[in-house]
Amino acid sequence: MDWLTSLAKIMQMIMEKISSGEEVGGAGGAYSYSALKRLDQIWSSIREEQSDSKISDVVTRVQGPLVDSDRDADSDIFDVLVCGGTLGIFIATALSSKGLRVGIVERNKIKGREQEWNISRKELMEIVKIGILSEAEVEQIISSDFNPNRCGFENKGEIWVENILHLGISPAKLVEIMKERFISSGGRMFEEKSLSSISVYDDLAVLKLSDGDSLTCRLVVDAMGNFSPIVRQIRSGRKPDGVCLAVGALARGFEKNTTSDVIFSSSSVKKAGNSGVQLFWEAFPAGSGPADRTTYMFTYVDPKFGGPKLEELLELFWDLLPSYQAVSLEDLDIRRVIYGIFPTFRDRYSLHSCVVIEMTIEHHADSIRISKLLPSPYLAPCQLHLTVSYRQVIALIGSPIGPIVPILITDAFALQVGDASGIQSPVSFGGFGSLTRHLGRLSNGIHEAVEGDFLDVHSLRLLNPYMPNLSASWLFQRAMSVRPQMSVSPTFVNELLFANFQSMQKLGDSVLRPFLQDVIQFGPLVKTLGLVMLSRPQILPSIFKQVGLGVILDWSGHFLMLGYYTFLCTFIDPAVRSWVESLPPRDKFKWRRYLEAWRYGAGLDYSQGE
Repeated sequence: MDWLTSLAKIMQMIMEKISSGEEVGGAGGAYSYSALKRLDQIWSSIREEQSDSKISDVVTRVQGPLVDSDRDADSDIFDVLVCGGTLGIFIATALSSKGLRVGIVERNKIKGREQEWNISRKELMEIVKIGILSEAEVEQIISSDFNPNRCGFENKGEIWVENILHLGISPAKLVEIMKERFISSGGRMFEEKSLSSISVYDDLAVLKLSDGDSLTCRLVVDAMGNFSPIVRQIRSGRKPDGVCLAVGALARGFEKNTTSDVIFSSSSVKKAGNSGVQLFWEAFPAGSGPADRTTYMFTYVDPKFGGPKLEELLELFWDLLPSYQAVSLEDLDIRRVIYGIFPTFRDRYSLHSCVVIEMTIEHHADSIRISKLLPSPYLAPCQLHLTVSYRQVIALIGSPIGPIVPILITDAFALQVGDASGIQSPVSFGGFGSLTRHLGRLSNGIHEAVEGDFLDVHSLRLLNPYMPNLSASWLFQRAMSVRPQMSVSPTFVNELLFANFQSMQKLGDSVLRPFLQDVIQFGPLVKTLGLVMLSRPQILPSIFKQVGLGVILDWSGHFLMLGYYTFLCTFIDPAVRSWVESLPPRDKFKWRRYLEAWRYGAGLDYSQGE
């Protein structure tokens, strides 16, 4: 249409005008029109990619130990090397503060983006508990504080909450504080150097960098995000099961600007390009000025069925923004345009892939079933006993949205690997809050493993355990996406979400608040599902049509495991904890990881009183 062509030209002019600032690494770090086109090309390749596409090997296995002649005699051996500095700086600083020899490799300068992150104070205080950020520094990085916070779905009603994602913080200030703390604790930074390859020996790993330098370490942490070449190699270029597409802008000119939207839908299914999408909004006041507001529009799509380009989604954003925010585009001063792609995998929590040279092993969530070795990227479950002799560990943590479940690759590339997009819920496509929640558990576990020399496969895979509360979240994302040729009402997604949120509101804060902060617990989930089925039984057939029987059956298994983990954490943990502390070091390490898995896997690390 002519108006769409005109809108696209206006958008390009806006982005070219405001994108003069320096772009940084991580999600949301690029603002230019050329960067948007590059990201759209990546998204196009994801949609069109075949599972048997040739993927370059970044990590290779070398038999035997690393001999002195193979490395620079003057080079240090790091305990941990972190690849990717935007979120990697946090785990690096936590480990360095515990006395480990830590380095960071970052292809750009290590710095936070100008665009704010929004987070709850409760999540931010997790960094304080770890000891790498003070309460005074917390106040320094907070740029805005806003309440109340709204959830709403297409004129069906609104739910208002307090202190949920209610702070805007400056990533630039926070990352700078982390850098100073990292360096003062003895950490070393290797900036503007890209990772070229990793050679894994029996005892050490050698990283080759883009400038020809080499670094040696015992453990590698990959914080390079969803598009990490290591994750791509592990998954053999496999197409994601779902993708969150997000676009947005920071603009000046909002007169009413004291509250936020956690999740808001102003319409039923819309057309973006050739795809039907259910659009959601998130918006909050920015700290750059009293009339400045950050607004995101996001949607979930299944790449098997295609999806709109980010540029097409941005065009729709400009078209819908005035009615959503009750403003005119002519009255807004656009300060920054934001966009991102966040792939997710249905098995990102329950599947732990192993790649040993050219073979792939699939390790299922319950840590009992392990897949057969296959020479192809297709995985077929079966029973198999696995014995691995080498001890080198490569660990992955990280996400662009930040968001993020710890990911461990052990041995000759690798055991226990999940998707780097991590721990996101349907109401949060960012990962910083998830990282803060798991940072203490991760840093303590890695430190204990390195110090105790517990670097065998069986010990290290315990650092990334199966967590049924996270695995269950896939159902919610599937329910929020639009699939072609589905015989459900265009208003179904909004009806389903409002029914769930209304039920959680009736059941009280103990049910609603954990969910809004990415935490799924067995008791609240049972209550919510029960109330929805009793109050809206007519919606059940549409749920089966929208989600699919296979996904529901798979989810039911995680639901039962969620109940089991809740029982273990509630009753078994208190009975065995003192006994665990009396065990020999290796057994103590193992059992501590079991207790953590029960607690975090049941969502019981979350406390209402905090």
